[in-house]
Amino acid sequence: MDLLRFITAGSVDDGKSTLIGRLLFDTKNILADQMEAIEKASKTRNAGEIDLALLTDGLRSEREQGITIDVAYKYFQTPNRKFISIDAPGHIQYTRNMVTGASNADLAIILIDARHGVSEQTRRHSLIASMLGIPHVAVAINKMDLVGNSEDVFLKIASDYKELAKKLNIKDLTIIPVSALIGDNIVERSTNMPWYTGETLLSVLENVNVLKDYNSEDGRFSVQYVVRPQTEALHDYRGYAGRVQSGTFKKGDSIKVLPSEFESKIAKIEFGGNEVDQATVLESVTILLEDDIDISRGDTIVSANSAPIVSQDIDALICWMDDKKQLKPGNKYVLQHGTARTRCSVRGIDYQIDISTYEQQDEVDSLKLNDVAKVVLRTAQPIAYDPYQSNRATGAAILIDETSNITVGACMIE
Repeated sequence: MDLLRFITAGSVDDGKSTLIGRLLFDTKNILADQMEAIEKASKTRNAGEIDLALLTDGLRSEREQGITIDVAYKYFQTPNRKFISIDAPGHIQYTRNMVTGASNADLAIILIDARHGVSEQTRRHSLIASMLGIPHVAVAINKMDLVGNSEDVFLKIASDYKELAKKLNIKDLTIIPVSALIGDNIVERSTNMPWYTGETLLSVLENVNVLKDYNSEDGRFSVQYVVRPQTEALHDYRGYAGRVQSGTFKKGDSIKVLPSEFESKIAKIEFGGNEVDQATVLESVTILLEDDIDISRGDTIVSANSAPIVSQDIDALICWMDDKKQLKPGNKYVLQHGTARTRCSVRGIDYQIDISTYEQQDEVDSLKLNDVAKVVLRTAQPIAYDPYQSNRATGAAILIDETSNITVGACMIE
């Protein structure tokens, strides 16, 4: 049984939390004590019927304001698949929270209120989903019950969104009319919209193929730890533990270690203490090489026939996440790329993206909270990377403030 990570995004009051609550409720993934607590909280708030949004709005401030502030993760499963749902805030001031939640998502559910149509937040969240390379987007046009389940309203909003999507990097798009409050087209097909003959939202989530989205061609293995037991039985044992970020590694394969460019062959691959013939994407394994090479945490083992870019000069799209300090040319940070860490400086800001109009703004001298821009970085040590759009695993990085040690920027390397 495979796993799907999906994020819900949309404007405030579009019904994101209610939609997740409805999915959990209708797939019978709510425990009895959870249900009892939600019923009690609903009565306390005079919410009338059970407020399913309370399943994800866990913070007291969220329940008081009726909005999502923090990113909420819910785990559930059906007979066909396991899921991690990521409920992201809709308000503009929490854009960085949405970026954090979407960074590992396989699919994005963009909610649109049927009464209001495509909004500025729809454009903002769609751009972020596109920038982060989320390959599958399901647009849920919600609250159809409040517009009389009108097919004309649905078709107009669907047409507007398709025009917007032409400007973005969206590979797979599905548009569904739903009512999260009632449950129409969420798990079961709605009898209130007989004109809609497509899939339900759960059907899309269960059947989308995410394995083909991973880069299966370029072998990339980020070294996390050097295993040296130094016991009598394993006196000469030297293994490199880490995760296969893309591609496949097999026993006997020729490899190259970056950034040193030492070459060798794979002598053995161990998984869970047992020797295996190969390791594929997302598997955590230990690789042993035929030669003793100076390899440490942060190095990358790659297939000899598909080397990534190795450079100290990096162009990256950055979402700025610090509410106290601005990003300016000349500022210095720590760049975390996989398991590698190196100091870097900001050489310049090429342009900023207006995430409401998708236009580029030149002559920008600084970035503030939630700004998105293309930035030029210079690292102290060379790093091995692939462009983000061809390999999300090796094209992603974060910027860390040297003094406070907090993450201040999310980077998509171009």
